[in-house]
Amino acid sequence: MGPSIVILTEDRYENPQKKNWYINNILKEDGLLLSALAELGFRVSRVSWSSKTFDWEGVDYAIFRTTWDYFERMDEFLDWVNLYSKKIKFINNFNLIQWNLDKSYLRGFPKKDTVPSLFLNFGDKTKLKEIFKKTSWEEVVIKPSVSAAAWNTHRVSKKNLHKLEPVFSELKKKHKMIVQEFQKSVLTDGEVSFVVFGGVFSHAILKKAKKNDYRVQDDFGGTVSVYNATLKEVEFAEKIVGLCPELPLYARVDILYNTNKKPLLSELEIIEPELWFRFNPKSAKLLAKKIFDFINY
Repeated sequence: MGPSIVILTEDRYENPQKKNWYINNILKEDGLLLSALAELGFRVSRVSWSSKTFDWEGVDYAIFRTTWDYFERMDEFLDWVNLYSKKIKFINNFNLIQWNLDKSYLRGFPKKDTVPSLFLNFGDKTKLKEIFKKTSWEEVVIKPSVSAAAWNTHRVSKKNLHKLEPVFSELKKKHKMIVQEFQKSVLTDGEVSFVVFGGVFSHAILKKAKKNDYRVQDDFGGTVSVYNATLKEVEFAEKIVGLCPELPLYARVDILYNTNKKPLLSELEIIEPELWFRFNPKSAKLLAKKIFDFINY
């Protein structure tokens, strides 16, 4: 029998009794990878990372897929990761997970290739109006440096500054924060996500926000479609992944464009990125093969 591998999800999605389009997409995505791994001889199961009933003792490998509650249960998640990293081999590995948890990892990439960003520690006294004075930014996006899916994310301009200054102050009491220059191109051109397996580009997705919104995630009403990447875009995405401390087996490079049409790294997701297998089913088999080769190297 082949090695045992667990596809990690969260409680809400392990065995949902009520389904909708969002949950159906999750089940389809995880199902495609499960089938692809099973075809290569793995003993595959799918379970919530926080399951109290699952027998973790017989697991050889775990791949983080739809663990999308981790940032809301950070202490519990970190305890789980620290405990089981000693018993199970993680894909991506433990070091990469630790590095990618906090968006301050962006500091490790060339400034010319990233969305202009400021990083603030817990309790920082800097006010938004001071940030606007010190920079030439017309608008910014604020969010906790440990977050996902636009959680506690706000778009701030000089017009709504007075309303969001108190929000910013409260967030800093509980979270380290990242402040990024708002890229207006997201309103017209959207955000492009490049899926990269083992350092090699697989496919790309275009995410566009609904009218009068800037959040491109489909759970906020955004649209998702296949994107035909150019060679320069592919090279940029692969270069970004190649600059990671270690090469991840899977990564998603999120790119926005500035006013000069230059691609800028917005975020690099390597813990539990949505990979949109459903738009390119062969990609699930590609990732499964990368995992197989990695384990049997």
